[in-house]
Amino acid sequence: MKTLFRNYFNTFRGLSNEVWWLALITFINRAGTMVIPFLTLYLTEDLSFSFPQVAWIMSCFGLGSVVGTWIGGKLTDTIGYYKVMVRSLLSTGIVFIALQFLTTFTQVCVGIFLVMVVADTFRPAMYVAMSVYSKPENKTRSVTLIRLAINLGFSAGPAIGGIIIATLGYSGLFWVDGITCILATIVLTQVLNPRFAKPLDNELTLNPASAYKDRPYWIFFLAMLLFAVIFMQYFSTMPLYYRNIHKLSEIEIGVLLGMNGFLIFALEMPFIHWLEKCKYNKIKLTLLGLVLTVFSFIVLNLSSWIGVLVIGMLLMTAGEMIGFPFSNAFAMDRSKKGKKGQYLAMYVMAFSLASVFGHNGGIQLIDKIGYDNTWYVMCILGVFGVILLYYLNRLLISEHKLS
Repeated sequence: MKTLFRNYFNTFRGLSNEVWWLALITFINRAGTMVIPFLTLYLTEDLSFSFPQVAWIMSCFGLGSVVGTWIGGKLTDTIGYYKVMVRSLLSTGIVFIALQFLTTFTQVCVGIFLVMVVADTFRPAMYVAMSVYSKPENKTRSVTLIRLAINLGFSAGPAIGGIIIATLGYSGLFWVDGITCILATIVLTQVLNPRFAKPLDNELTLNPASAYKDRPYWIFFLAMLLFAVIFMQYFSTMPLYYRNIHKLSEIEIGVLLGMNGFLIFALEMPFIHWLEKCKYNKIKLTLLGLVLTVFSFIVLNLSSWIGVLVIGMLLMTAGEMIGFPFSNAFAMDRSKKGKKGQYLAMYVMAFSLASVFGHNGGIQLIDKIGYDNTWYVMCILGVFGVILLYYLNRLLISEHKLS
């Protein structure tokens, strides 16, 4: 047992102190955004909005994320990642506190949009910072550590948020959210100030190319958009499938979804450490992750046995653990040839756009063609994504031969 634990903790060795601090700040930030899981409840129960109004508000949420990510990438390339992260975190804390005082439909739409614009300028800057503070050989594991922090934050946030709502009400939730973002800002200024923190990979590119003119990267962007749309079904349409078709209780649904977070926490870092030693490149591994995710939908239509839900969740989790760290590492590697903020903003934007269209599109599909056919549609989208990644891999091989 001691050997097992030693081997597990050894997979974290070699990561810089700055990456560890960045992971802690990300954890505080993600745990702090505990308003998000309770947003629909707050809008319907406290503000008495109708479901169509809530749908529009959530669209504003997704659009704000897209705009914020784009702005974050642009600002990162002009004023630097540190200034963007500080200003984003501090502003997010302030606007979260202010959000509770907005009560009309129009006010909340504008408020949610602005919150996400401000909050998601942080994400491209954070990925650039992570790239700068990671040795080239450690980038994939650095991504994995940040993902671990995000998953822990998302796990802790709702639990803490439920306690706060029960004791202080929704108003307390906004105050705690805002204060945690401000606390994360203070930590950031103390540990990642460029005057003290040491860059490990701060290679400057002369005449940096625009990500928007990088054809292979656009192919990668489209593939990741499809991957993200498929993946997000597990957190929007899939719980409805569990409830309506397989008649699972809320507790059973929670356990099934919680399995994903637990497996990522327990296995992702050693799994990635092992995969880094294999002969496959990052695009091939991303492709493998997408294939496993597609199979997670295929198995659902093979049998009505409840065990396929567990098999599907295991396949999806394996696909996520392989696909997302290596795709993110590819984006960081590719960003060296151009404007880092633009490159990493495009990567994050694939997920932001998927949140705008993926949840809504999946729900519309199950309403019109049913669950089984919706899973087939997701499989078809996945196949297109696999084709794009396969073509991208061939393109990169040719590009490498010519360079």
